[in-house]
Amino acid sequence: MPTPRETILAALHARLSALAAKVLRGDVLPERVPADGLLILRDGEPGEPEVTLSPPAYHYEHRAEIEAVVQGDDRDELFDNLCASVGAALAADRTLGGLCDWVEAEAPRPVDLAVEGAASLKAAVIPVVLHYSTDDPLG
Repeated sequence: MPTPRETILAALHARLSALAAKVLRGDVLPERVPADGLLILRDGEPGEPEVTLSPPAYHYEHRAEIEAVVQGDDRDELFDNLCASVGAALAADRTLGGLCDWVEAEAPRPVDLAVEGAASLKAAVIPVVLHYSTDDPLG
């Protein structure tokens, strides 16, 4: 049975997979970026939880990351549309079906990356903060 953390990350991956861009989880950047863009979900860090007692509960602000990558002549517009679609997907259900207390993305910091012999890439990491509680930090 998956842990709450894995269940939440899988739900986030499923929500992102409904977008037009190709979505991977924990993979390396492929040789080719699809025309609609690419999102790679990284599990990130759960951080140190706040703990309440009686009954014990561990309250996390887990920082996952979404790498957003586009390529092509109109990469600025593609990138903007890709980031907006991620924001809309998260805003549509801020609790991921009740698995989280709240999900919120932070602003990306885009960079242009030169690719020899091809159109440059525009990429950024979009931090996503997942607020959730569990009764066991390992469970």
